[in-house]
Amino acid sequence: MASSWPLLLVVVLVATTTHGVAASVVRPPVTPQHNNPAAGGGAFREAPAFRNGDACRSSPSSSRVHIAMTLDANYLRGTVAAVFSILQHTACPEDVSFHFLASRRLDADAVRATFPYLRSTVHRFDPSRVSARISRSVRSALDQPLNYARIYLADALPRAVRRVIYLDSDLVVVDDVRKLWAVDLGKDRVVAAPEYCHTNFTNYFTDAFWSDANLSATFRRRRRPCYFNTGVMVMDVARWREGGYSTRVEEWMAVQKEEKRIYSLGSLPPFLLVLAGEIMPVDHRWNQHGLGGDNVEGRCRSLHPGPISLLHWSGKGKPWLRLDSRKPCAVDHLWAPYDLYKPDAATAIED
Repeated sequence: MASSWPLLLVVVLVATTTHGVAASVVRPPVTPQHNNPAAGGGAFREAPAFRNGDACRSSPSSSRVHIAMTLDANYLRGTVAAVFSILQHTACPEDVSFHFLASRRLDADAVRATFPYLRSTVHRFDPSRVSARISRSVRSALDQPLNYARIYLADALPRAVRRVIYLDSDLVVVDDVRKLWAVDLGKDRVVAAPEYCHTNFTNYFTDAFWSDANLSATFRRRRRPCYFNTGVMVMDVARWREGGYSTRVEEWMAVQKEEKRIYSLGSLPPFLLVLAGEIMPVDHRWNQHGLGGDNVEGRCRSLHPGPISLLHWSGKGKPWLRLDSRKPCAVDHLWAPYDLYKPDAATAIED
């Protein structure tokens, strides 16, 4: 697809691998945000083409893996790293299709230019659809409309896509994503994700919620509700659509906005209100979350024991910001190999 911002592209041959893959430099769109790569005058390297291994058969569309992510200028560097990690670790990268929800075309163009061989579709997300429903949370980043776009995946994706993996932009995948795709959702589950039943579930809602017998009764009608992180989900899109789950999440957002304050953590609590206790549990290795610390200070955290397939910097601290500040946490060095941003690349070319 032709780029709509040709003047923003700087492409030069800088290296050739033993496989004949040329590396290039792609300048991302300029935005005023301090944590956007372009604000520092840097550039993204163009990713090489990833091809299917010999074991991959020419598979029908039913075996294609669909991944959905949002494109936010503030998290573009993270998105690029996440996509790069997925392509590097799957045996069949040509069988992976990406669906990007974006409110600005420039962000989509930057990803396309960085991954010119990527199988991807951009779906426009209109922030006005949800902006009036959002209430202030503990951290302003959680209040952005794109943070709520996951609620509307069933509306954005084509009907032919019946299942999708939703991923946040502050993570890297270090295993074959097809293993996560293969999770069995059973006969009636809408979402599959790692559950954390040891977490104090009451902390995700206010005293006003728990003291209201009518509101808190929503959990008494189910099996034990457990916390799950909505940054990594396998979703049956058809069941979500048929069950009217977008509307059900919106109804809890309306309670928060119009009646009483029942939570303070952005888009997560309304998901829990609708789905906690009713999802299909997934192995914890698929969301080593919390690496960004808490939502206030973002202090360093260590890895949890056990095998790891996905590293997730949920919380305030983001690895690219901590690395740039020269105050990284130990776990941030696990993200760095997937970072295609090169702050000195554009300067070197222009000189």
